[in-house]
Amino acid sequence: MIKLETERLCLRDYVETDFEAYYKLKTDDETMYYMRDIELHSLEEGRKEFQEVLADMKNPDREYYFLHMELKDTHEQVGSIGYTVIDDTPVGKIVHLGYFTYPKFWGNGYTSEALKKVLEFAFTKDNVYRVTTGCLKENVGSERVMQKNGMIKEAEHVDYEWHDGRMKTRLEYRLLKKEWEPEK
Repeated sequence: MIKLETERLCLRDYVETDFEAYYKLKTDDETMYYMRDIELHSLEEGRKEFQEVLADMKNPDREYYFLHMELKDTHEQVGSIGYTVIDDTPVGKIVHLGYFTYPKFWGNGYTSEALKKVLEFAFTKDNVYRVTTGCLKENVGSERVMQKNGMIKEAEHVDYEWHDGRMKTRLEYRLLKKEWEPEK
């Protein structure tokens, strides 16, 4: 079981008793505004997905490393952060990163703090070689989280994605293990 700690947060694998919190997060309209492709729409869909998440954690070739993010002092759920393994190459895993948090926690540095810890885990404990992620250009808070963690902008795809009734520009970021700078 993965359990990571930062100054203010606990990041850990989901457990059976987390279903309600998992479902609430992934059905929250504001939280999932930029993540419509993974938003849940029914209790049945949520239960099925959650069981798949729990089963994957037991797999030696684990694919999903998304962690429950909570405040250390109150255990209140902040959101979810992690990555999906896209490929496992001879030089290491290639993963796609994501995060989503409740709006009430935006602007407090929690996601930046969590991402720093997830990158440390990925590069030092999980044989990750390349991390990719992205966001819509209008989502400046998400882009700032990437920048604060040393991620490098690779692309800007103009009118790339249909979202909320119009075409929007998508930004893509990356970080290679050799580009990552751990705190000394």
